[in-house]
Amino acid sequence: MHYEGEILKKQKRGGTLKKYWFVLLGKELYCYKNQSDMKHKEMKSLAGVYLKDELEEFTDNGVVLHPFMLIFPNKRRIYYLKSREEKDQWISAIKNSTGYASLHDFYELGDNLGKGKYGLVKAATHKKTGKECAVKIIKKKELSLKDLELLKREIEVLKVCQHPNIIKFFDVFENQDSIYIVMEVLDGGDFFSFLHKRKFIITEDVARNIAHQIATAIFYLHELGIAHRDLKPENILMVDKTDSAEIKLVDFGLSRTFGPNETCREPYGTLCYVAPEILLQ
Repeated sequence: MHYEGEILKKQKRGGTLKKYWFVLLGKELYCYKNQSDMKHKEMKSLAGVYLKDELEEFTDNGVVLHPFMLIFPNKRRIYYLKSREEKDQWISAIKNSTGYASLHDFYELGDNLGKGKYGLVKAATHKKTGKECAVKIIKKKELSLKDLELLKREIEVLKVCQHPNIIKFFDVFENQDSIYIVMEVLDGGDFFSFLHKRKFIITEDVARNIAHQIATAIFYLHELGIAHRDLKPENILMVDKTDSAEIKLVDFGLSRTFGPNETCREPYGTLCYVAPEILLQ
């Protein structure tokens, strides 16, 4: 990827704007004092950098500036363009060279569907296909390192699993503040609520069908060498609110992959559901 053009930067002293010539080569951004210079003033790698669109700014003499921000691992830099068109072209060039994608490039967010442990779940629509889905929005600042590890493990498991009784994973996006997990939308609530609304009385046919779906999903996971390790009614979601609703297993944060000869004796699970022999290790 090669793209170049004039960009304005604020000076550290005084905050005045100064023109520079920038050249994007692959994932490297070069800054020159002048277009004709042979030696660059500085070079920045854009690997792992986040891109953020900024609101328009006005100078003291009324000139409109169109900024965007690059968020590096240890610093942030704002760059200014004279027109919205130039800014859009630079943003597009940087996205193409780095592979960076924003959730809002592909999905339109809708109403809240619920609230989880780490953030909101919102309805969303794919802009091109019109397909409806759910987006789990997790705020990074609310995650500990352990929580982040469990979340990334869940994402990796969901990427692998393709089964009618395991929730479908569509996409994942990340920026400097949040992680967005795009999944299929399910309208029936969890299995505990399903039972509660029926006063915990269901027919033998319904019980058999649900048990069979759970068993086939677990069998599928075990064939892939994956143990869920946190099965409970709250981690089984219903596709809809009918008596014959199909189920989907969710929440693979505590799951783990195993090799053919590996065993696990770690006491994982939710305390009120875990088996006594797990607690006793």
